[in-house]
Amino acid sequence: MLALTTGLAVLTTGVAAPRPAEAAVTPVPYSAVVPAPATAVPASGVAYQITSATAIHTEPGSAAAASVGAYLAGLLRPSTGFPLPVGAATSTTPTDGISLLLSGAPGGVGDQGYQLDVTAGSIVVRAARPAGLFAAVQTLRQLLPAAAESGTAQPGPWPVAGGHIVDQPRFGYRGAMLDVARHFFPVATVKRYIDEIALYKANYLHLHLSDDQGWRIAITSRPRLATYGGSTAVGGGPGGYYTQDDYREIVAYAASRYITVVPEIDMPGHTNAALASYAELTCDGVAPPLYTGTDVGFSTLCTSKETTYTFIDEVLGEIAALTPGPYLHIGGDEAQSTQPADYAAFVNRVQQIVAAHGKTVIGWHDVVNATPLPSTVAQFWGTTTRNSAVAGAAQRGTKVLMSPANRAYLDMKYNSRTTLGQNWAGYIDVKTAYGWDPGAYLSGVGASSVLGVEAPLWTETITSLPDIEYMAFPRLPALMELGWSSAASHDWTAFKQRLAAQGPRWHVMGVNYYHSTQLTWPAGS
Repeated sequence: MLALTTGLAVLTTGVAAPRPAEAAVTPVPYSAVVPAPATAVPASGVAYQITSATAIHTEPGSAAAASVGAYLAGLLRPSTGFPLPVGAATSTTPTDGISLLLSGAPGGVGDQGYQLDVTAGSIVVRAARPAGLFAAVQTLRQLLPAAAESGTAQPGPWPVAGGHIVDQPRFGYRGAMLDVARHFFPVATVKRYIDEIALYKANYLHLHLSDDQGWRIAITSRPRLATYGGSTAVGGGPGGYYTQDDYREIVAYAASRYITVVPEIDMPGHTNAALASYAELTCDGVAPPLYTGTDVGFSTLCTSKETTYTFIDEVLGEIAALTPGPYLHIGGDEAQSTQPADYAAFVNRVQQIVAAHGKTVIGWHDVVNATPLPSTVAQFWGTTTRNSAVAGAAQRGTKVLMSPANRAYLDMKYNSRTTLGQNWAGYIDVKTAYGWDPGAYLSGVGASSVLGVEAPLWTETITSLPDIEYMAFPRLPALMELGWSSAASHDWTAFKQRLAAQGPRWHVMGVNYYHSTQLTWPAGS
């Protein structure tokens, strides 16, 4: 059932039953946390025990801190059976319970970092901003036994290893993309994915809302986009779309997990669903049939028609009004049916439309073939380590979001035996997904030009939540570590042990993850 807490909802699977008898449990070591914290110093022989007497204390006067506290309590009440009351802290130097404070954090942790101190008497989190408190809670979750993720009462005990952590991200943007256009996924599936990626400190969810095969968000001024353009999917399935209230619900749920939604309307290519819905968007005025295949590069908006730009302004205006985050993604990839000069002029004009609606453009890296605005972000999806156009744009100030297809695309098969996914960018096993540095991968694009990392999941072959989970886990946590943890900390030998330690947690959570043979999974995985 859905258990509501103050400001945040937490999914549980039932009402807590009486707890079985406790058995000895060894605290989870700091070396098991993913992403690896910047600094983690364990205190040998020290542990805090969460008990029925534990309370959660939050920053006085901060509704956001109270909501993070309620979220933590909502996670732990079903498995522990403890009341875990949440209230305002009465001291800046607490000596008991779990405290989530917005004071006293080290200066270098920024908006997303935190300090976590665990003694035998208390757990104290300090952050400069609520996002840092939320990140610390994800670390705290991983320091608890995997059974803490259960939706029913477990025997415990609930130790947290003592020590001191100071942590902050390397890159400010760590995202996952979900293609809901090739196959549509209901709101509940998207919310479940949000919860899963939040555990590994992702802070952006990029929704690919339109493509040749389907249009997935209702637009009041253009209703046929959803009702007709959204009526099918790859393979001829029934499709579907989000109402504007559905979209608001996703955005709000993501925000409660400190994740910002980035909506994408792909253009001028990947637009068959729009063209089929409104014939005036074609150059000949003839609407093509709906498309359920998987080819790319065959569709284009008519870039010479003013009606095209009126359409774009209306659509992006509605989506911008629904989206509190700073970004609108305009796609821009695989526009083979658009002439290069027309493509450049089109992208330049669409950037101005986005700016007029108060948003910042993200586009696939093809947009650098136009004239990027100073604020425009180029999302690199290539398969080589050299791209002179992207490097040139970066040198002129364009920020680059790193999603190399042969490293970060979650729809690529793990190996030749993987039944889901594709292999046009090669096979991506866990070691390959982890074995690159976003800040030094693309020649001529230094770390200072990199906005962050995103893990796209295209869904030509993906039709369900179990499919999503199978392709995302264990690779998505690997990619989130590349975005969060320092380059100096990246070490495959150590990482594969930390990643395998997540297996029992995923088992309890019910995540349908891939049991990679590159990892030695512990008991309970």
